[in-house]
Amino acid sequence: MSDFEVVGKVSEFEDNQGRAVVVDGRMVAVFKKGDQWYAIDDLCPHMGASLAEGYVEDNTVTCPWHAWRFCIKDGTWEDNPRVKVDSFEVKVEGDDVMVKPID
Repeated sequence: MSDFEVVGKVSEFEDNQGRAVVVDGRMVAVFKKGDQWYAIDDLCPHMGASLAEGYVEDNTVTCPWHAWRFCIKDGTWEDNPRVKVDSFEVKVEGDDVMVKPID
């Protein structure tokens, strides 16, 4: 599957806050930072907390349960860059926010 899926309207997203959405059956955390949009796996690999509910500062989201920190741009775990969660391509068309599932 290579088509983008609509996950919401631009007005439904707030700056510097994540929002959990379903993309091709997976939970994905979408982040808006000004005109930039990012999406990574919503589930923290440590204990499964929602990264969309984490605190966002600069380009990092902190897991709300145990403070694991991930880059919202590419999913890299800030404390061990060899570990990553998946990241997804995001685009905006008109008022639609769209995320591309991973093939």
